[in-house]
Amino acid sequence: MIAVLQRVSRAGVTIEGRVTGSIASGLVVLLGVHKTDTETDVKFLVEKSANLRIFSDSVGKMNLSLLDTGGSALVISQFTLVGDWRKGRRPSFIGAAPPEQGERLYEQFIAELQGRGVAVQTGVFGAMMEVELVNDGPVTFVLDSKRA
Repeated sequence: MIAVLQRVSRAGVTIEGRVTGSIASGLVVLLGVHKTDTETDVKFLVEKSANLRIFSDSVGKMNLSLLDTGGSALVISQFTLVGDWRKGRRPSFIGAAPPEQGERLYEQFIAELQGRGVAVQTGVFGAMMEVELVNDGPVTFVLDSKRA
């Protein structure tokens, strides 16, 4: 499972002209699910996403986590993160989870993040979405549960 974490001052997602989720300061989490991913991958990435110290403290050091700051998360499914681009010019998505598995693990990620006290907004699994964000820093991390 791959999660791209972007520290933001604000972000939102729109589907067919309707805003489905928006946050002030916090994290945008773009989440890609491999067909080999399990609940263990979800738990690992939720733990990292909630507790990674990537927010500034009072002296400007990255020393606070999403939980420490009380920030929100905007979680967006993005199967293209698991695309294999190494061969040819067209990426292959054969490593992506089938929609049923991908949606189940995406929903579990959201539920577990909420279970830790994080306010979560979302897009819609599998939908074409327009995501707008203001990356704060910029600060972006790519987390891969298989490289833990």
